Amino acid sequence: MVIDVKEAITRKPIEILGRLVDASNATLFGILEETEINVIYKPISGERPLWDFEEGSLAGREVAAYLTSEFMNFNLVPFTTLREGPFGLGMVQHWIEVDESFEIIEFSQSSDERLRSMALFDAIINNTDRKIGHLLPTKDGEIFGCDHGVTFHVEDKLRTVLWQWRGHTFNAQESARLQRFVDEFENWSDLIAELLTDEEKEITRQRVLGLLDSGKFPFPSEDWPAIPWPPV
Repeated sequence: MVIDVKEAITRKPIEILGRLVDASNATLFGILEETEINVIYKPISGERPLWDFEEGSLAGREVAAYLTSEFMNFNLVPFTTLREGPFGLGMVQHWIEVDESFEIIEFSQSSDERLRSMALFDAIINNTDRKIGHLLPTKDGEIFGCDHGVTFHVEDKLRTVLWQWRGHTFNAQESARLQRFVDEFENWSDLIAELLTDEEKEITRQRVLGLLDSGKFPFPSEDWPAIPWPPV
């Protein structure tokens, strides 16, 4: 029987197998009952309060990042949803098996086009925590990104290890992607519904308009550290 992965992640009970101890928030590794599908589950009850992000909002931001990636045809974020789990409502994301032989540190500083897409995506969602360890290379040659809880802030908080394209001019496909977001902003706003505030949605629109106006990848802010710490 063929299992619909998205349907299973949305509805199947989660059996917790362990915890990712390096994560600052409760990050649990599990398997969906009656399947071989592994997931990451981050219950809202396990979120550590942050001074600059509304308490209990990180799980929703992760889902908003996934939906934005899909809406803009980036396809950079594993399937992510907000649902009940063993410890209450939380973010549940498809676990990606990474290629352990991949030289991720060297790759992260390369000019690979897959990373260029990630850099643009991060600029749009105002990602304040793009570490090397948040890049997930697969044996099929895909690159996914994870840990998008600290995104969509109304202030410029972009922190990333992917500054290779700072000041580079957008190509035609990138400009078209940004323009489509502006043209279909109301559809995007409806898609993410209650996951972000109205102000956060509007600032995202303005951020994309700013990128279109400049026609270039952003430079690091002078008012905020450019690279997350630790970078890995």
